[in-house]
Amino acid sequence: MRALIVCVSIHHGNTLKIAEAMAEVLGAEIVAPRQIPVERMMNYDLIGLGSGIYYGKHHRAILKLAEEFPKGGKPRMFIFSTSGIPEIPLIHEYHKPLKKILTKKAFRIVGEFSCRGFTDHWPLNLIGGINHGRPDEEDLVKARKFAESMQI
Repeated sequence: MRALIVCVSIHHGNTLKIAEAMAEVLGAEIVAPRQIPVERMMNYDLIGLGSGIYYGKHHRAILKLAEEFPKGGKPRMFIFSTSGIPEIPLIHEYHKPLKKILTKKAFRIVGEFSCRGFTDHWPLNLIGGINHGRPDEEDLVKARKFAESMQI
């Protein structure tokens, strides 16, 4: 199985840590959204799309990339994210915008993973941030187990 993980990890490297844990299990290459052409991405069997959560959704580069995918949905997809605060049911559905794009393009979403990540964005910087040390080893173990479930 050929696996690819497309990841945007900007501020503290939280999402990249999760991507690396998953890549270990899947033998996946980790790339940024513009690092390889979309056409080449479609040659993989499994693609993971992940980023931190910004204003309730994935980074705009991940959403834009998903919009550029051709219709037909050959690779299986999984979605992952890190966020400072957990989803609040009926208020937040962090993965929903990305899921909507992929579903419209007829991709099969085979799983979703999320965990907390350290953040110190305003106004949280006034108190030194939240989720210190996250993702931690327990989060990485969960990410590896999730990746195991993605294998064919």
